[in-house]
This record gives sequence, C-alpha cells and structure tokens, in this order.
Amino acid sequence: MSEPAPVITICGAGPVGSLLAILLARQGWRIELVERRADPRRMAAERGRSINLALAARGLEALRAAGLLEVVQPELVVMRGRQLHEADGEQRFLAYGQRPDEVIYAIERARLNNVLIAAAAAEPGVTMRFGQRCLDVDLQAGTARWRADADGSERQSPFELMIGTDGAGSAVRHALEARGYVLASEEPLAHDYRELVIPPLPGGLHALEPHALHIWPRGGYMLIALPNPDGSFTATLFLPRTGAAGAVGEPSFAAIADAAAARAFFEAQFPDALELIPDFDAQFASHPQSRLATLRCWPWHRGRVLLVGDAAHAIVPFHGQGLNCGFEDCVQLARQLGPAAGFATGDAPTAFAAVASAFERQRRPNTDAIAQMAIENYEDMRARVLAPDFVARRTLDAALERHFPGRYVPRYAMVMFHPEIPYAEALRRGAMQESLLDALLARCAAAVPGRGAADIPEAELLALAAGDEAAHLLGVAGL
Repeated sequence: MSEPAPVITICGAGPVGSLLAILLARQGWRIELVERRADPRRMAAERGRSINLALAARGLEALRAAGLLEVVQPELVVMRGRQLHEADGEQRFLAYGQRPDEVIYAIERARLNNVLIAAAAAEPGVTMRFGQRCLDVDLQAGTARWRADADGSERQSPFELMIGTDGAGSAVRHALEARGYVLASEEPLAHDYRELVIPPLPGGLHALEPHALHIWPRGGYMLIALPNPDGSFTATLFLPRTGAAGAVGEPSFAAIADAAAARAFFEAQFPDALELIPDFDAQFASHPQSRLATLRCWPWHRGRVLLVGDAAHAIVPFHGQGLNCGFEDCVQLARQLGPAAGFATGDAPTAFAAVASAFERQRRPNTDAIAQMAIENYEDMRARVLAPDFVARRTLDAALERHFPGRYVPRYAMVMFHPEIPYAEALRRGAMQESLLDALLARCAAAVPGRGAADIPEAELLALAAGDEAAHLLGVAGL
C-alpha cells in the first residue's frame, strides 16, 4: 500500500493562497486551506478597503495554467490604456501597447477571490477552514496554534508542511519573526490612500470611458479610477500622509482630515471626478485611510515553512503587478514542487526545504526588481506624464519597438505583456533603454540651437528611431 502524500497547510485563502491550493491539489498534494476571515462567498464585499486588482499577462498565464481563465473572464474589464485628466480639464489617452492584445484587465478583489475559493473547494484534495487565526508556528515541534474568531477558543495542532500566503500582514511571518526564524523590514511610502466609489449611471452604464485606467496626475499626488463590470469605478486617492516640513498649505491627508476639507480639495483639483460621486462626503468619512509599504523578508523559508506572495515580498500597487507577481510565484513553486508522489517517501520536510530554498534563489532577484519598478512607476503616473519631454520619449520608445521588433521592447511592455522575460531582466534592459533614449533625444535636440527634447517634431523622432545611429547605439547598449 503506497504511503499517502504529505499535507500542506496553506495559511491564507486570498487569491494567491487559493490558486496555489488548486495547482498543488491537482499534482496530488493534500491541502488544508486555512483562512482567518469567514467564508467571503457568504458575505457582502467590503467597499473602501482594497485597491482594485489589475490582471496582466503573468496573472492570466497562471489562471490559464489552472484552467480558470474562462471562468474568471466574465469578471474582467479590459483597459487598453491610461486616460489622463489634466488640471485644465483636457484629457489624453495613452495606449498601453502597440498591439491589440497589449491590454490589462481590472477585476474586483472580492469577485476574483470568490471564484478561486469556489474552485479550490471543488478540488477533492482540498479541505477548507474559515475563521481560524494563526497565533504561533513552532518549527521544532511541528505545531501551529490557532484561534477561532467565532468564540475565541484556541487549539494547537501538528502540521507537516506549511505555506504562508496570508498577505503583507502575514500572521505566519510574524510568528516566525517572534521566534527569530526570519527577519523582515518595511519601507513605508510617504503617501497613503483612500478609496471612493463612482457609481454607475442609470442602466448600469459607466460614467467614464470604461476601457481605460483613469488618472488625474497632479505631480505630488494623484487620483485613479478602475472600471468594474457593474458600471461602477473604484477610485483611489494617493496623497502624502503629511505635508513636507514648512510647506504651508501643501496637499496631504493631514490637511484634509474631514469631509468638508476633502470636498474643497476635490473641487479645486478633481472637479470632474467629484461630480460623479453624489455621496462623496459620506464615503470620505466612512472609508478608511490606509498605508502602503514595500516589505522584504529574509529568508522566505525556514525548515518546513515557506512564505509566498505578499507575505514574503509585498510591493506598492503602482505597476499593477502585486497579484501578477504572486500568481507567478504559485506557478513556479508548483512546478518546482512537482507531483506529491515524490515526497510521499523519505523525509518530506527536508525535501520541501530544499525546494523552498531553490525557489527563493530563483524568485528573489525578480521580486526585488518589481518592487523597485513599482515605486518608479508611481513617479511616472503622478508626475513624469506631466514632464515636457514625456510625449517625445514615449513616441521614440514606441518607434524603436516598431523598427527593432523583438530586440527593443519597452520596459513597461516587458513587465506587463511578456511573462517570458523575468522582472530582473526587464529592469536591467530598461536602464539601458533610458540611457539610449537620453542619447538619441540629446543628439536630435542639439541639431537645432536652443531646441529641447520636447520641441522635436514627431517626424524627426520617427526618422531618428529608424536611422543608423539608433541601430548603432542599440548595439553599443547590448540591446
């Protein structure tokens, strides 16, 4: 009689934990999926507490690997680019890519999570427990302590293997930290966020262009809005927590502490958005102000316990890659663990630790890279799109991609649309691309005395991208 496969306790039934449970169960693993919240399928979705999710190529590939892309498809809203709302009321549309399939998709976290939890529950190898909060993890004893939220009762139970997928505030990571097994650090962003809901128009119509990510860039802060299938938008205000020292009147959450001050701020900075939120005062007063941070943990694993997704490497949301990166974790970890049958004999914790170590070595350079790019993209979204040379750089960037297909792929496209290119490689190539753009624009601007990059006609930019000089500099840069 063959020995049964080990049980993996996955702590956290959010999108990452649920997807990982599905992938591993289909490889023969026995999965215990534990979640501190009540079953979200039986509760109304919370508003104002979670930034809408963006699915790009990496996340779509993971859903496809789990056979769930068609199930999730009805919940997706395609976004083909950014709709910029300028301070003077003008609008500009900037496509994400140059091909029809270079789009990203908005999805409400609760809708995606419910689909994945239902799919996990349907797997014969998955058992689920809700309302169970992890209090402690003892690696030496191989036990975990849990508290039931319903009655406060506590219990201790053994576990064979454990994966923490319980998010940036991971209870599993905190338990490991408390026992000295891992170290973690948070680099807080100086900006907080608050969500608001733009309701649908009568008949369920969207009040704004439904196939775009709307951005109101204002240099030091911004408002964004992502479409939902029901015709609503989830809008998010990103604003400094406090004003800079000595900066009287600088916009910050500290300066708009009540709904009246917030309304006055929106009237001045986002009047078109304010018109679309009839219950603005009530929403601003009731929706929480939340913080953002980049989290790093060393190591991600210890013995029979591994941290995955935001529990190990949470990032700020400005590249739309938090979910996609977590889903990529799931696919790569499942691939490295392989069929459970290989762990059914011998010392499963030792074999698991070896896989976890290899997984971390492979993934850490990429998660560090996307963490850096996510912070940089915040600057792009709220400020660089307003720079005088932004259009020229973007025009030249796109033209180089057309003239050197497969050789020159803009960094944003590498991250969003090319899952075969690791994040670390996208960061490396992106730095060379910036130097290349600087050189080309500088030489073109210098051809006419007193002309800056913003003054170069589009025809010259297109000719520059197709010229011998661009080809030479590409070779020099190693692109």
